[in-house]
Amino acid sequence: MKEMRYIILILTAALLASCSSTPSSSRLTQRQTFTDIVTNPAGEGPEIEVKFYGGPSLYYPLMAVWLEDEQGDYIQTLFVPKAIATGVFKFGSNASGKWVEAAKRAPQTLPYWSHKRGVRAPDGLYMPDPENPVADAYSGATPTTSFVLKAHADRELPARFRVMFEVNQNWDWNEYWTNDKYPGDKNYLNNAQPAVVYETAVDLTALRDRYLMKPAGHSHPTGASGDLSGDLSTLTTALQIADSIVVRVGVK
Repeated sequence: MKEMRYIILILTAALLASCSSTPSSSRLTQRQTFTDIVTNPAGEGPEIEVKFYGGPSLYYPLMAVWLEDEQGDYIQTLFVPKAIATGVFKFGSNASGKWVEAAKRAPQTLPYWSHKRGVRAPDGLYMPDPENPVADAYSGATPTTSFVLKAHADRELPARFRVMFEVNQNWDWNEYWTNDKYPGDKNYLNNAQPAVVYETAVDLTALRDRYLMKPAGHSHPTGASGDLSGDLSTLTTALQIADSIVVRVGVK
């Protein structure tokens, strides 16, 4: 029985991968349409522009954009969707048999960012909740298309820093990340392939016109830690959420 379930899962994953590799016109529209996002316009530091080009697997992902210093220590968040910032999701609960907006704990969604941020909620999770949200200045509606983020750092930045980007898309199973990989773990069952983390290093003393972000690894699949694994060999469609991510840095 378990073998049959596994075969069905593989066939389903293959079908989803096939659909992702031959996107419909609506998927193409999502990729070719750019949403403008502006955060923290009153910030006194440099402007950071992040242009996210959606890939063939783009389908309502969640993401976080933030800054770290050269040593990898968290500086600040540039953008997270409102659902992540507040811990309140549009489809937060179906306890009544119908999906409704509600608070939901989802540590598997963006665990690398949340642990780097280092704010622990009363329930022990490193994710914002309704009582301890990320400030409105750094959040906005979840982009469902490609997008251009224009954000300002709170203050002047060190000469060398990193721009970080974590992105996740739920229920993107594949042959390695199957639904029985972490038996009984509901966080993993809402996740499948873990979030992918991208990064680029910026040197203000030798500023370039543009920086192409590259995958640095993937987050913990259940959100149990803030570990980053550099092994991307088991990921498939998760690496196709983004076609490319380009960063530009200016001075206010």
